[in-house]
Amino acid sequence: MNLSSVLSEALQAMGANRLRTGLTMLGMIIGVGAVVLMLAVGQGAQAMVSESIASMGSNLFIVLSGSSTSSGGVRMGSGTTPTLTLNDAQAIAELPDAAGVAPNLSNTTQLVYGSNNWTSVVAGTTPSYMAVRDWPLEQGEAFSDADVRSSTRVALLGQSVAKNLFGAENPVGKTLRIKNSPFQVLGVLSAKGQSLDGRDQDDTVLVPVTTAQRQLFGNQFPGMVRHIMVKAASPEAMPRLEKAMTELLRIRHRIRQGQEGDFTIRNLTAQAQAAASTTKAMSLMLGAIASVSLLVGGIGIMNIMLVSVTERTREIGIRMAIGARRNDILLQFLLEALLISLAGSLIGAGLGVAGAWLVSRTADTTVVVTLWSILLAFGVAATVGVFFGYYPARKAAYLRPIEALRYQ
Repeated sequence: MNLSSVLSEALQAMGANRLRTGLTMLGMIIGVGAVVLMLAVGQGAQAMVSESIASMGSNLFIVLSGSSTSSGGVRMGSGTTPTLTLNDAQAIAELPDAAGVAPNLSNTTQLVYGSNNWTSVVAGTTPSYMAVRDWPLEQGEAFSDADVRSSTRVALLGQSVAKNLFGAENPVGKTLRIKNSPFQVLGVLSAKGQSLDGRDQDDTVLVPVTTAQRQLFGNQFPGMVRHIMVKAASPEAMPRLEKAMTELLRIRHRIRQGQEGDFTIRNLTAQAQAAASTTKAMSLMLGAIASVSLLVGGIGIMNIMLVSVTERTREIGIRMAIGARRNDILLQFLLEALLISLAGSLIGAGLGVAGAWLVSRTADTTVVVTLWSILLAFGVAATVGVFFGYYPARKAAYLRPIEALRYQ
């Protein structure tokens, strides 16, 4: 028998038992559908994390004032004690591995334009902030070092602030009020999206750091900043820069040997990479859990095929009696198992894609269906079909013709 004849026989056998064939497919349909859907959800989570990492900037450190040490018997968390200054930022900028430094003094305050008002985070910083955060302008121009030196009342708006305060109007050149002080809008930042903790990074206003210190958030510690963002020249330079910053700040703050520092340095890139690794592991775990369904589906195929061999024993004996070889019988039953598996995979992939679309619509989350995930599910399903179909096929092929003909 040639392959086309064997294929025709397999299709006829499947067509003669449509209900049983459909029930056998069910395991593969559920398995492939679950794998495609779970991988789509995992890929979507990875895409969201990657987008957040890209929006945060690369090779970044954040230096926080204060530390988790006890001071006078009172434990102080990072950022609770103002210990960093603009001079610290300038000193860090002179380190050889520092590509950019941006001090930050921020607070939440109300913004007013005409009859509109909006509450947002106003951050005082320097022009280098956009380079450190990889955050270009969409329109307008950035403030300059001269604006920082003269404490000019100028501002750059994030997308969310521009939308909520100005609507469809172009904000560049307009004047808004921050804490009742007029500020001219110089430009609008490009869209940045959410951070890893879900915060809207576009809901922010940037002003010169000296303006924030002297005119907005005047505090009892002139020159102090809340934190300093530092961009390393390269990923390889990050360990050297972290060590150099630690030594520099300990000297500047006159911290003795063995005494805990009054600042904290955090590697944001390492934290982002850890989050990405966790998401990737979760994606693989979801795919592995869904793959168990394929295994169960394969066991179902084997059981049904064994039943089929028993029911068709006499038919097998007749075929052998008129000249069918063992390989023909083996190939026919193996082909039946493979066709059931592939047909179930096709339907399951369609349902998985439909489920992914439904999840993206109803759960308002990113879901990514990739070709490789569908091909992977197909490949695994085909392998499972052949693996679990081989034993019943071999059992059919090695039946003795005389005994098969006598079977009732």
